Amino acid sequence: MGAARVVLWLVAAVLAIRQMAVVLRTPEGDRLTDLETWIGPEGVLHVNGSFYDTDKFTGTPFAGLVLKPLTRAGEQALGWMWTFGTLGLVVVLGVVAARALPQPVARRTSLLAAPVAVSLLILSLPVRNTLYLGQTSILPVLLVLLGLFAVRGQRTCGVLIGIGAALQPTMLLFAALLWFTGRKRAAATTGGAFAACTALAWAAMPSDSTTYWIHHLAGAGLGANPDANANQSLHGMLLRAGLEGPLEIGIFLVLSAAVIALGLRRAVRYAQDGQLLLAVAITGCVAVAVSPTTWQHQLLWVLFAVVGRAGKRRSDRYMWPVAVVLVSTLPAKMMLPNMPVTEPIRDNIVLIAALAAATVVPFLSRQHPQYRSPIPTEYAEPVPARWSRVPLVPFWRRVLARPNLLLELLLIRVGYSAYQQVRLAATGGTISGGRADAEHHGEQVHAIEQFLHIDIEHWFNHLTARTGWMQDFFNFYYTSFHFLVPLTVLGVLYVRRPADYRWARSALGFATVLALIGFWAYPLAPPRLMPELGFIDTVHGVQDFTQPDYGTLTQLTNQYAAMPSLHFGWSLWCGLVIAVIAPRWWMKALGLVHPFFTVCAIVGTGNHWVLDAVGGAAVVGAGFGLTYLLSGPRVRQSLKVATGAEPVSGRSKVDLVKARTPS
Repeated sequence: MGAARVVLWLVAAVLAIRQMAVVLRTPEGDRLTDLETWIGPEGVLHVNGSFYDTDKFTGTPFAGLVLKPLTRAGEQALGWMWTFGTLGLVVVLGVVAARALPQPVARRTSLLAAPVAVSLLILSLPVRNTLYLGQTSILPVLLVLLGLFAVRGQRTCGVLIGIGAALQPTMLLFAALLWFTGRKRAAATTGGAFAACTALAWAAMPSDSTTYWIHHLAGAGLGANPDANANQSLHGMLLRAGLEGPLEIGIFLVLSAAVIALGLRRAVRYAQDGQLLLAVAITGCVAVAVSPTTWQHQLLWVLFAVVGRAGKRRSDRYMWPVAVVLVSTLPAKMMLPNMPVTEPIRDNIVLIAALAAATVVPFLSRQHPQYRSPIPTEYAEPVPARWSRVPLVPFWRRVLARPNLLLELLLIRVGYSAYQQVRLAATGGTISGGRADAEHHGEQVHAIEQFLHIDIEHWFNHLTARTGWMQDFFNFYYTSFHFLVPLTVLGVLYVRRPADYRWARSALGFATVLALIGFWAYPLAPPRLMPELGFIDTVHGVQDFTQPDYGTLTQLTNQYAAMPSLHFGWSLWCGLVIAVIAPRWWMKALGLVHPFFTVCAIVGTGNHWVLDAVGGAAVVGAGFGLTYLLSGPRVRQSLKVATGAEPVSGRSKVDLVKARTPS
């Protein structure tokens, strides 16, 4: 535990240093842009006039009063101080949140929670956005957590939360949480501190205060482009849906009132249950949703909702935390594909997560029997290691139960997005990057095939191009079946054979990771991108390499990721899985037809060399081998158990699983 804790703190330190270096190495005109807009030489807090003459300052008058003394600091010194200070606040925030976990917690959790929390905060989009822009959104969150978890006395608690509300008015919702949980003195002090800070700013800047609180309705009218995707509030969502004017305002007020009523009711219930940090996260998510504008740097409350426990089964327990971490750390385009049908969800995905945490997700109470003891996962009997010098991974046990569907879909989507990003990064982030190396490697592969007398690509490509039905069939097969068949196989296995699904999915994952290494280490031009060899691109047509057109993914795909061929690799994976699992001989034969048609399609359309298919077969074989090496042989499972027709109790599956029989 001690060593693990040291390692995790080192990871957190490395992440912090990296984030600080990224900010400070950014050109001065592109970093800390909001901070420069506020307190720079020409900033709105530096020059005479109202803070709100433009839409560049959206904070409260009290926030302007607090920040104005910083306008005298030197630009370079302020940049270092601001970045380093923000990271310091993030560390304090993570430590306070870790200590606020509902008690009792295991010793391992108590030791490792703080560095894990700090690392997740540093990686989160809100913190990265705050560091990049030079925003102040960390401070209100920290003041609330300090008031609730780090100080003694209701008055001190109320003062801290009141100051946070003076900086960000929606934090006043925490006064309601305090009131309904019996801390009425703290709630009253919160209101008093907020009023005092606001009155101080009003006395110092009466014109600005009138503009903010009356003319702009507590800042609701400030900020450019409230319909931008960055505004993850109900108001922003309704604007993006095309609503505007009195109708949009009316719907926004009704929805906000419903979210506040339901969210605060849930928060009070969980606070009374002893899960105060979860209650605080829910209240923060309510504030995120009902604020007129909630920019990315104000979305930390969604990440804190990770502490809630949802799901009675142990295998379901990871779904909510993984979803929250992914939503909080990855861009929305990595969560969902860029398709018109997914736009309403993708453009509002953080808001949807906040609304789910505030109103929908059935977090377990501490009195629930499955809160501490979830329904255990069923495993096959352990098997001895294949080789004594290469032991099985101790935590990689062969699971019989069906995994959580939402978690699987999330991981598959994010994994595929990472796969696309790595493919593109292998050539410097552009489809033309690395062209010279890729063409040189293409000449090498072509020479090897000529030496081996397997260079059939040119003949078969031209045969396909001059035979109409072959060209139409292989073009369709190449563009359609690459995703359709693997997803179908995974879907059938998930529903009918969950244990086999896990085995097959692991093999496919290993094969894909190994293929990414190949793309990175050996960028290779396919035959169609070797103009001097006379190949025909039957799918995309003749290309101008200075302005190529490879369809909708032209700017997002690496055209030089040819070795190994995952078109053939994934098809071979499908064929092998079907051949192993299918109960009928004709099903097994039909499964093996798919890789045959695929290799014909990739060669006939000019998209791969024959040796690319050999590479695809190699990584698939390695994927199955690693799965067997790390977890043991495939579980041979009864159909009744696999489909859930008969419940099975107990940890041993001796009567139903031939655990030691290799596939």
